[in-house]
Amino acid sequence: MARTLVKDQGVRQVQRRTVVLLSAAQVFGGLGTGSTVSIGSILAVELSGSSAWAGSVATVMTLGAAAAALPLASLAERRGRRTGQVAGLSAALAGAVLMVLAVISGSFILLVLGAAGIGVGTAASLQARFAAVDLAAAEHRGRALSTVVWAVTVGAVAGPNLIQPGTAVGTALGLPPIAGPFVISGAGLLIATVLVFAGLRPDPLLLARELAAAGKNVATGHLDAPHTGGPSADVPGQGVPGAPPAVGGSLGRGVRAIRSSRTALLAVTGIVAAHAVMVGVMSMTPLHLQHLVEGPGPHTGHAEGDVLVIIGFTISLHIAGMFALSPVMGWLTDRAGRIETIMIGFTVLVAAVAVAGFGQSSTTAVAIGLVLLGVGWSAATISGSTLLADSVGRDAKVAVQGVSDMLMGAAGALGGALSGLVLGYAGYLGLNLLGGTIGAAVLAAAVVTRTSHRQSAAA
Repeated sequence: MARTLVKDQGVRQVQRRTVVLLSAAQVFGGLGTGSTVSIGSILAVELSGSSAWAGSVATVMTLGAAAAALPLASLAERRGRRTGQVAGLSAALAGAVLMVLAVISGSFILLVLGAAGIGVGTAASLQARFAAVDLAAAEHRGRALSTVVWAVTVGAVAGPNLIQPGTAVGTALGLPPIAGPFVISGAGLLIATVLVFAGLRPDPLLLARELAAAGKNVATGHLDAPHTGGPSADVPGQGVPGAPPAVGGSLGRGVRAIRSSRTALLAVTGIVAAHAVMVGVMSMTPLHLQHLVEGPGPHTGHAEGDVLVIIGFTISLHIAGMFALSPVMGWLTDRAGRIETIMIGFTVLVAAVAVAGFGQSSTTAVAIGLVLLGVGWSAATISGSTLLADSVGRDAKVAVQGVSDMLMGAAGALGGALSGLVLGYAGYLGLNLLGGTIGAAVLAAAVVTRTSHRQSAAA
């Protein structure tokens, strides 16, 4: 089937169709994450009866994403990107249903299980960005990857703002009003699942393997010219001396490939650190805003009115910062350079936590800081993901991507788990200062790597 489609359409057309299809699925799939992030911490406090559990939803979501990253990558490696994407989206759909049931029953356990399912969907969403570059030419990888990341904007930004319309849906269905946003999320995830299941044909990963096995250029479908050296000659996993063997489990192969490439190590470090800082600050911001608007003290009743509007709007702006400028970040990654864009991303991240932390008493300053936090995350994640795709060979690529997403999710879970404790002991300013320290350390590592590469090139 794949060979027939390539013959009729051409690889470039298949690549364009793949990016469009994945982007459409991201639009609908983003609804689930947006709603969960915006009201998850408040629901956790209300259903558990304790503010100590405020970060539990964000933590479980990121743990779910971390735990699912390698299994989904292994499934994609065996059966193709389509199978991995459908499995992840189906788990997220089940998670949205559990969220509704949690609100109806008042069960904190169901809320946590639902958050885990949404987290699995997040892992699938993250891996969709790598599916976008399976057939992409090297000079366009940043653009292709960022297009799919950008597509999350519509659904993810709409998610938090579905809180009030969603309450109307919940009421109309005879459900508790706050269950309504998750009903809308479930509908979006169902559409995304159907789109991928029916439309992601031919599978980009399997097609890329077929072309490579036939000695053809993956991005054009034409026969490759004999290799004459150049930048890709020392990429691990391409049959060169020292390449990690294509044996063993995904975790082992992925770790070996990352350790064998300095740029891959920087890419993974940048992706992981940016996500940890972003999740840590973002997950505690709704609670901080609730305290800022309503005043300090316990909040055991349903948050409503102006508080929900302010929280939803702030998180929407943050998610817009994460995804809306993705095409710009992809362009920068392809034009300015992968490492240079990582440096830009962490510079913005440090500025973001400074604005949010030192402006903690102003909802406007917090919102501006959250927007910058999203922009910095976007630059670091897109450039880091593209650098990672460049830094390892085809036989280890999917395993490396799975390890990267697993570590990314684990770091986000740790950030979400510790953020509540840091908020309690050091306040919102202390939480942001910790994030700034992590960002500054990675920025310094990127500068050192860039300098080392320039010296090696000059020699």
